[in-house]
Amino acid sequence: MAFSGKVALITGGGSGMGRLAARNLAAEGKRVAVLDVNVEGLKETAEGHDGILTIPTDVTDPGSVESAVRRCEQDLGPIDRVYNAAAIMPTGLLMDQDVSIIQKIMDINYGGVVNITKFALPGMLERGRGDFINFASMAGWVPIMYLGAHNASKFAVVAFAEVLYHENRGKGVRFACVCPPPVATPLLKQAED
Repeated sequence: MAFSGKVALITGGGSGMGRLAARNLAAEGKRVAVLDVNVEGLKETAEGHDGILTIPTDVTDPGSVESAVRRCEQDLGPIDRVYNAAAIMPTGLLMDQDVSIIQKIMDINYGGVVNITKFALPGMLERGRGDFINFASMAGWVPIMYLGAHNASKFAVVAFAEVLYHENRGKGVRFACVCPPPVATPLLKQAED
């Protein structure tokens, strides 16, 4: 999906695929807002890249997300591309994982996508252009032992992204749901620990 716009908003920009996308776009001269709760990670992402604006944001908090989207558009301009890449992947047997961990996985991995969608997509639809990219995972298609909670969150992202696409066909915004296999990122490191 070629990107001809000027401004991108990326969640999970403090590491992994979010960081890589931010740096690649900034190197192409794009203006990029990176969102993450990991403030140190955000600083590392932006280091040496003038086009990256860091916005500490909790994607599970609608108010934090609304404020971040507003700041991105005030400081950089209208959002042309969104990457929903924020995620966590604690592992364990479902009956052994604490309910709070399972809920946190769902809140970040799925709830974060919902929050960004609710606050970033309306402006894109109003302008009739842009790219809206949700990161799910192969885990959103294939159930895996010790990843049950992560699977559930990514299945939710896949379903949400598919319905979102169909509800907004012909309105000028392009949608994609990315489902990568395991990638050597800090997310994979969580699964190994």
